[in-house]
Amino acid sequence: MAAAGTAAMLSACGTYGVDPGADGETGTVTYWLWESAQLPAYQQCANAFQAQNPDIDIQIEQFGWDDYWNKLFTGFVANSAPDVFADHTQRYGEFAQRGLIVPIDEQVQEAGIDLDAYVEGTTDLWIGPDGKRYGLPKDFDTIGLFYNEGMTTEAGISAEDMKNLTWNPQDGGTYEQTIAHLTVDQNGVRGDEPGFDKSKVKTYGLGLGSSGAPFGQVEWSYLAKTTGWTYGDKEMWGTTFNYDDPRFQETYAWWRGLIEKGYMPPLAFTEGGSADQQMQAGRYAIVSEGSWQTANYGNLKGVDLALAPTPIGPSGQRAAMQNSLADSISTSSKVKGAAWKWVQYLASEECQSEVAKAGVVMPAIASTVETSKESLGKTGFDVSAFTDQVEQGTTFPYPAVLNGAEFQSIMASAMDNVMAFNADVDALTAANDKVNALFTTPQD
Repeated sequence: MAAAGTAAMLSACGTYGVDPGADGETGTVTYWLWESAQLPAYQQCANAFQAQNPDIDIQIEQFGWDDYWNKLFTGFVANSAPDVFADHTQRYGEFAQRGLIVPIDEQVQEAGIDLDAYVEGTTDLWIGPDGKRYGLPKDFDTIGLFYNEGMTTEAGISAEDMKNLTWNPQDGGTYEQTIAHLTVDQNGVRGDEPGFDKSKVKTYGLGLGSSGAPFGQVEWSYLAKTTGWTYGDKEMWGTTFNYDDPRFQETYAWWRGLIEKGYMPPLAFTEGGSADQQMQAGRYAIVSEGSWQTANYGNLKGVDLALAPTPIGPSGQRAAMQNSLADSISTSSKVKGAAWKWVQYLASEECQSEVAKAGVVMPAIASTVETSKESLGKTGFDVSAFTDQVEQGTTFPYPAVLNGAEFQSIMASAMDNVMAFNADVDALTAANDKVNALFTTPQD
């Protein structure tokens, strides 16, 4: 329903046109973001920026993820969108296509910004379907495995074992063996031992957050990509997609099969609390999660956690999705000149160094990565599980697409049905046909 609503609102934006705004160089710049943990660091950046630019006032507003996008879409329709907002690769292509955000190629060139100063791959994510740039990367993220170190030690699984997990879609490799051994029923019987009761599980070896649709960023993408599968015909802005590929469906079937075996909770279980809460309560032994959650997991009380890289798959390598957020300027802003100054500062080494010291996210300026590692290291995690994959070239970009709201609606519904065992995995073929039709049928 939410996806359908956002699609309708975007359609309205396209129908009624976009206020061209103005290029004011001074005044109040409204700035929106969704991550509360990052708010203090960006407020520090705002304070420093305002000291350097006393004729510009930065007004920051923070909303939760779901409220954020709903308010933003409503703002576009009502011509009350913020001047600048934290944007996501899943969303900005549609905003750009409808003229809701402005390209910044000229400003970047005139300012002499060195795009090579950013972590490799992050700047490419912000080149839209029209070949224009819509943001400068402010951070980067990738995927790893948080695990309960007390549980692995008790189970005889070493940190070295966790760092060298292997996976395949046929028998799950040592990854499935580890998940099975860490699963424990209410009688203390492990998932790989005789007498295990999958109907009365105390601790699941692998946690579940959602069905992962449509991109499975933290859920299954790190597995599917090691089979040679690709989301579509292009890494970015594809028009033909491959959810009907046997390699993908075999991967998804293996992942869903963990529920049947009792090693992973049913989809309905995800309504009972977030993954970090389940880890703290001892209900999950392992969760696949994004680097942006490092500080959150590090702050959990009463549980000792560690971090491992994603498993080595059939390709002989690991894989992890890499994403990067950026800040976009609304076309309707009346102070686009001042908004650009703020965006430029957010993407600068000065601001990103401040963010790096906060230890809540990894900034995208390469020179700040070591500071970020040290700050995040205070959580007790070895974040090289994240950064090594970037350095070794085993990451792949978040698959930005057009028609994002409709895409999300189709694949979320289909994958939820499959994960809830209301449909077989081959039902994803029909969903794939619907997704592909979005790019052959004229959209409003």
